[in-house]
Amino acid sequence: MTDEKTLREQMVDICRRMNTSGINQGTSGNLSVRHGDGFLITPSSRPYETMQPEDLVSMAFDGTYDGLRPSSEWRFHRDILRARPDVDVVLHCHSLYATTLACHHRSIPSFHYMTGIAGGTDIRCAGYATFGTAELSEEAVKALKDRMACLLGQHGQISLGKNLEGALWLAIEVEALARMYLQALTIGEPPVLSDEEMAKVIGQMQRMSYGQAPDGDGVGDLARPRSA
Repeated sequence: MTDEKTLREQMVDICRRMNTSGINQGTSGNLSVRHGDGFLITPSSRPYETMQPEDLVSMAFDGTYDGLRPSSEWRFHRDILRARPDVDVVLHCHSLYATTLACHHRSIPSFHYMTGIAGGTDIRCAGYATFGTAELSEEAVKALKDRMACLLGQHGQISLGKNLEGALWLAIEVEALARMYLQALTIGEPPVLSDEEMAKVIGQMQRMSYGQAPDGDGVGDLARPRSA
C-alpha cells in the first residue's frame, strides 16, 4: 500500500499533468483518491502550479475534514467512492471537447469501438445540476452506473480509476473520443456499432493487458513471444 506522503506527491503530479495534457485549465477540475477510512481530495481554489502535497485535504465519508477547505465538488467525489468500491480514484476536469458535448447534453455513442473503454456501449451525459450540490452528485452517480466515465451536463467530465495513472489515461481518452465525435458530426451523424459488436469489443478489452495482444480468437494469434 502506498504511504500517505507518496500518495500526496503523486496526486500533485497528476493534477499538474491534467493541465499540461490540455484536459484542464486554471483552478477548474479536482481529484480524489481513496485512502484509509476516507479519501484525499484537492483543496478549493488552489492553482495546481503552486499546490503542495500538504495542501491536499483529508476527508472522512461523513463529510468532515482536516486542513484547507476541500474542493467545492467534494460531495460527488465522496458519493462516487462510496457507491463504487471497485474504484479508488475520481478525476474531474473541464476538457474542452467533452465539455462542448456536455453543453448540448449529448452522450458519446459507440461511433468508435474505443467508446468501450468506459465499460459500456456509450459514455453517458449526466443531467445538469448546480455545482457542489447533492443533486449533481446524484446525477453523476446515476450516469456512472456500470461505467468508468461520464460527461456532466453543461459542466465537464468525470473519469474513474483503480489508480491515478489509469484515471488520467481514461480522461485523456474520453477527451480524444469527444473530439473525434464532434469532428464526425460535421459531415453528419455517424453510424454506431451494434450492442453485439460492442459486447465483443468490451470483452476483448477486459482480456487485454496494456501493451499486450489479447488472448481472444483471431487477434491473440497474431503476436506471441519467441521461445527462449
